[in-house]
Amino acid sequence: MSSAVETLEFQAETRQLLRLVIHSIYSNKDIFLRELISNASDALDKLRLASLTDAGLTENANADLHIVLEVDKDARTLTVRDNGIGMTRDDLVELIGTIAKSGTAGLLERIKESKDAATAESLIGQFGVGFYSAFMVADTVTVRTRRAGTDSGTQWQSDGEGSYTIQAADDLPVGTSVTLHLKPADSEDGLADYLSESKIRQIVKRYSDFIRWPIRMATEQTDAEGDADSGFDTLNSMKALWARSRSEVSEDEYNEFYQQISHDWLPPAETIHMRAEGTFEYEALLFIPGQAPFDLYSRESKSGVQLYVKRVFIMDDCEALMPNYLRFVKGVVDAHDLSLNVSREILQHDRQIQGVRRRLVKKVLAAIKDMQSKDTERYTKVWAQFGRALKEGLIEDADNTDALLELVSAASTHDPEKTTTLREYVERMKDGQDIIYYLTGETRAMVENSPHMEAFAAKGYEVLILTDPIDEVWVDQVAAFDGHRLQSIAKGQVDLDESADDEKEADADKAQREQDFASLLPWLATTLSDHVKQVRLSSRLTTSAACIVGDAHDVTPTLEKMYRAMGQQMPTVKRILELNPTHPLITALRTAYGAGTDGPALTEIAELIYGSALLAEGGDLPDPARFTRLLTDHLARTL
Repeated sequence: MSSAVETLEFQAETRQLLRLVIHSIYSNKDIFLRELISNASDALDKLRLASLTDAGLTENANADLHIVLEVDKDARTLTVRDNGIGMTRDDLVELIGTIAKSGTAGLLERIKESKDAATAESLIGQFGVGFYSAFMVADTVTVRTRRAGTDSGTQWQSDGEGSYTIQAADDLPVGTSVTLHLKPADSEDGLADYLSESKIRQIVKRYSDFIRWPIRMATEQTDAEGDADSGFDTLNSMKALWARSRSEVSEDEYNEFYQQISHDWLPPAETIHMRAEGTFEYEALLFIPGQAPFDLYSRESKSGVQLYVKRVFIMDDCEALMPNYLRFVKGVVDAHDLSLNVSREILQHDRQIQGVRRRLVKKVLAAIKDMQSKDTERYTKVWAQFGRALKEGLIEDADNTDALLELVSAASTHDPEKTTTLREYVERMKDGQDIIYYLTGETRAMVENSPHMEAFAAKGYEVLILTDPIDEVWVDQVAAFDGHRLQSIAKGQVDLDESADDEKEADADKAQREQDFASLLPWLATTLSDHVKQVRLSSRLTTSAACIVGDAHDVTPTLEKMYRAMGQQMPTVKRILELNPTHPLITALRTAYGAGTDGPALTEIAELIYGSALLAEGGDLPDPARFTRLLTDHLARTL
């Protein structure tokens, strides 16, 4: 070892920056090992690449390229060693001495002003000093390295305070070793025992399992005779399936990997393997599960997509890569051009990541659409598991509304068991029909037995039966499908097509009925003014006496209750009472009112008609006790 030691001082502002890196920035100290392994992997990649243009490096590049972790419990050191490209003295100053070379007051000011650790960490990551995270766990860091193709090596050493030293080092192999003189374990400060074999295995498995080069660790092994012998275990699987072409990966390998990242014992319903090249390169391996996780609709549910950078694990549940309504999608995205320390905040505003997200979403929706057209049974199962979540996208994702509408599957009056897509509904529409009719409710039985269905059933119009709570919201957000407006049969006026003769006859009948009920309707509107804003004759009823409808743009009672349950203040929306002018009860009421029958008795009947209509649609009575008393009293008088 040469005795010529050169000491270089950090700049004043750089010392402040380094202090932040060591003491304040990283919330998880385990990532120091991720950073050092990533650096070692890059060195191996660079050696293999350099050998393509420098024949003198071929021998090194053809060697057993690997990363070794060495633990010395007596000396309390952990060493990360590689036989990659190595560094010269100038490389050390340029690459590892980044802070000393590039101390920047502007960056330091931004870090001080950042309001949270994640933002500060992302700034550090952009600055390129992840290596210095080693000082979180070590009192002193020693780097010994020799560049491939050179004869001499260099040693760099620092305690992370005010300076670092550089000196020549003889008899070093090609590559780099980083030795950390570890601080004592301290659980309160987040310092684990990084000399523990189990802890090292845990960190490598979590962050570096798919690094393409073997990561080995020296271990004590016992032979058949019980004699101790030293050996090496490979800690990482190196099976980055997403980096291989689809033809090279078997179905069993895909399923095994899916089960590993999802903890699901069933195989996935669909596997999506894609690669993008160009200005922003990435690979993605996504899975659509066969069954929904138990927490899919809980507030704590997280996205299932993991982010890697060049096979190095960065974060779980990366929201920036997948919208909330596709949170059931599992898998990984491996970006080539991001910092290892990129934060969630940075990802949310990164244009390239936003572009990746758009392509991933389109790919997932296209895969489900392909299922729908080629494997109806599989699509039906996927929709049954995740349809409710996908419909959230109709509220959240305006850019993909058309694609999502193509996937929507719902029960309808066309078939008592099978669901239908909107496309299939449109193909079955009656001649002259240009509206897609639907009705929302709590259950299919409740919707099918609703008075609103009567005229549609009588005239043979198909009605979609929507019973998911989310249906109440998205149908108001979506204007139309394929040019056909969606309309609730419980809102607005119903104008079902009539033939010319029938329409003329219907107009004559309507005029006569309006005249017959001209005095009753205003009286009912006044009598029930606390509950309804209008009383009118109905064209949608055939057997029921009355029903409650809303104006075209009114909030439905179910949606009103949903908003109130979420703590939102909602004004009470009065609706419209429609009467069936041919029903015996309504005609008897008209006759009794015209004859001047006892006022209080008619008022009670009006309340009973309104309450019955409310119950028929599954609504809540304003005063159940009064309704019950009125009903029993009137029943008693009829006996």
